[in-house]
Amino acid sequence: MRRIGLIVALGALLGMLGGMTASPALARGPKWEFVPADPYTIPGDTHCGFDVGVSFPVNKDYAKLLKTPDGVVVAILTTGNVTASLTNLGTGKTITENISGPVKVTISTDGSAVVAFKGHTLVTLEPAQAKQFGLPILGVTAGALTASYDPDGNLVSASLQGNVLVDLCAALS
Repeated sequence: MRRIGLIVALGALLGMLGGMTASPALARGPKWEFVPADPYTIPGDTHCGFDVGVSFPVNKDYAKLLKTPDGVVVAILTTGNVTASLTNLGTGKTITENISGPVKVTISTDGSAVVAFKGHTLVTLEPAQAKQFGLPILGVTAGALTASYDPDGNLVSASLQGNVLVDLCAALS
């Protein structure tokens, strides 16, 4: 993976939602669709200094796509109940956190995007990004977190109007 964004789930979400197909029911408006979440590993060499396994013991996450009349996706909304279990794969220490969101992704015609997180959010940043934006490399935040991405998917800004609940690298050490 070339670059890990503000939230690992965002990349997975965009990939999964890209596979959603239109159906005749969409003519009546967008419907909420279940968003599966598979376990993954955050590599230690780029984040906490140790590998972190991420799984989702509770995943009742749903999303819907909002499109223009010509079918272009302009926004993705997610909501539901999600918890993430994060495990230091070296020691076995595990922390389970609520990361239910919700999240709204707004996509511009040039491919840039603004992601507006509300509530509890899992944040995953590269060390330089964490330092630049004053956020943990791996953590859970509460409140409004807004991130902007350029058309190539690079994080260009992040602003938290809330607080960091858990610095997961420190808590899992």
